[in-house]
Amino acid sequence: MVTEGLKGKDYISTQDWSKEELEELLRFASELKDKKKKGIPHRYCQDKTIFLLFFDKSTRTRNAFEAGITQLGGHAHYIDVQTSQIAHGENAKDTGIILSSYGHAIAIRHDLVPGEGNAYMREIARWAEVPVINLQCDIDHPTQTIADLMTIRERFGTNLRGLRMVVSWAYTPSYAKPLSVPQGLLLLMPRFGLDLVVAHPKEFKLMPEVIEIAKQNARENNVNIEFTDNMKDAFAGADIVYPKSWGVLELFDKPQEALALAEKYKEWRCDEGMMKLAREHAIYMHCLPADRGNEVTDEVIDGAQSVVYQEAENRLHTAKAIMALTM
Repeated sequence: MVTEGLKGKDYISTQDWSKEELEELLRFASELKDKKKKGIPHRYCQDKTIFLLFFDKSTRTRNAFEAGITQLGGHAHYIDVQTSQIAHGENAKDTGIILSSYGHAIAIRHDLVPGEGNAYMREIARWAEVPVINLQCDIDHPTQTIADLMTIRERFGTNLRGLRMVVSWAYTPSYAKPLSVPQGLLLLMPRFGLDLVVAHPKEFKLMPEVIEIAKQNARENNVNIEFTDNMKDAFAGADIVYPKSWGVLELFDKPQEALALAEKYKEWRCDEGMMKLAREHAIYMHCLPADRGNEVTDEVIDGAQSVVYQEAENRLHTAKAIMALTM
């Protein structure tokens, strides 16, 4: 059985799991969602402990996993790395060996420095004897994108072939956000039949190695990936739109330069006019928090086409499925 092979398996990228394994995750997440709605207990992780190791801030991810493990009958330890010996230089080997001897899984968010987060997680996983779960790194955000896929399938069904999804950069003046959400969408969605259009100003490109894997996934699944530097062209005829900000790959150590560059592209905003370019049934998605008034207008994010709250709720159910299947 697929389920039996998942116990102890790391979840660092969706790319590491087969389509059959991801299908089992989605099926189980839907089952857990139904059980929660009906008030049916589902304590699949009785007396188990997960360590949540955060190098960055979080709302949905942290609380989905904390609430999720509680509902599964276990317990979460939240660790802000600034309050741990990691802040004093403790290495990944020692952290992985010791935390895995205390509990049943280690989950990590390490997303703000390109070249560091994913490598750190894989080094932890090398030494840990329990599954390691990626709560967002520099390359991928697999706990977000699997919830996105669950949400899309709840709206459009399991056969997504022929649907056009837009992953677009959008303007924000707040901070240089990670590339991991758009990159994670590129990695995952072609494997499940979606055609992708990726839109961004030329300076805001994604990691070339991720794009190559995404193109290979598209070829293997007979779908298309297009790239454009025109947001309106991308939105034309779209079934799903996912506009959000991300930083400049080469400027993560110079955030003010990246923000100054973004000022050139304030028109990259999802408003009602932009949504009218998409198909009538199109849905608006965002991992949240969205920068209201910049990335998106209130009329869109609070409108009938928005599925952001359903999307956010599904973070809980997919988090529970990941933990229950791997722990």
